[in-house]
Amino acid sequence: MKLTDFDYNLPKELIAQYPSEAREESRLLVLHRETGKIEHRIFRDIVGYFNQGDFLALNNTKVVPARLVGRKQSGGKIEALVLFGEGCPPAVAGEVSLASRRSRGPLAERVKDECEVLLKPARGCKIGSKLIFGDGELKAEVSMIENGRRFLRFECNGNFEKLLDKFGKMPLPPYIKREPVDSDRDRYQTVYADKKGAVAAPTAGLHFTKDILSQISRKGVDVDYVTLHVGYGTFKPVKVEDITAHKMEEEYFEIDKKVIEKLKNKKQRTIAVGTTTCRALETVFSEPLAYHGWTDLFIYPPREFKRVDALLTNFHLPRTTLLMLVSAFCGRELLMKAYEEAIRERYRFYSYGDAMLIL
Repeated sequence: MKLTDFDYNLPKELIAQYPSEAREESRLLVLHRETGKIEHRIFRDIVGYFNQGDFLALNNTKVVPARLVGRKQSGGKIEALVLFGEGCPPAVAGEVSLASRRSRGPLAERVKDECEVLLKPARGCKIGSKLIFGDGELKAEVSMIENGRRFLRFECNGNFEKLLDKFGKMPLPPYIKREPVDSDRDRYQTVYADKKGAVAAPTAGLHFTKDILSQISRKGVDVDYVTLHVGYGTFKPVKVEDITAHKMEEEYFEIDKKVIEKLKNKKQRTIAVGTTTCRALETVFSEPLAYHGWTDLFIYPPREFKRVDALLTNFHLPRTTLLMLVSAFCGRELLMKAYEEAIRERYRFYSYGDAMLIL
């Protein structure tokens, strides 16, 4: 399939700049794959679509306030988005690099508190350039540039993660055209976020409340978690017309052995919350069984899904790998029909927007 097959026109005013007033008050479009039927609901109604014996899988990654605003020692404002080795958890990021985790390349030896970053502006930031963040408690030096990627070695008086929590801002997606506010620390995070390591939220899960999850559990649904640390690659544009030539950025995942054991002998209906959860589950059951590692699985049509029967997701940008995954799950024509109706009905799109349940 071609890149242009995954294009559509979206009025800019439908790109959500803030979350709904309450998580459970988001709208929910329900798409039935077999019949093509579309229902319009409120997210709290999702409880009614679960049955006893279902398996609900959620991604418990936690977004790190990884956007740092500071200045160059030589003068001039600078912004740094700390990537933790493309989704590598902070506890691992100082020890594992893009090259060393693949057991090759010049970065086999790394020092603690050295991370890959996206710098804005990057021009002029050469090896040895010194940067200052916050009130000077957090400093950094450009330690390496590899294939255009920059690495900072941080110097700090105290725990690096704590200083990120203190000085960092939530890394809102580039299509949210505003500065982060205090409430984003709560709302750009799922209520079940547990394991730090993401630089973008698994946004399909943002609509859940603890009460809704309790209601689902009380129906006899098995609720459990996987971890996939969402990297900045989730926003990486597809630049080739032949989508099969696109290369995904690797992201770190972990799935507890007990979760995999539940899914080995598949009898339950498995509902994946978000494309990240879907990719983690499909990675495990598409390759030799592994409980953790790095995945660059790219899902696009046609695709036979091995462990996912229903998918909860938000509305995605045109020409993106996320839209391609959802197209593979329900069919491109049916998905485009649903998107056309969502636009007519003025649904809110993208990370802080409304949700879509595909059955």
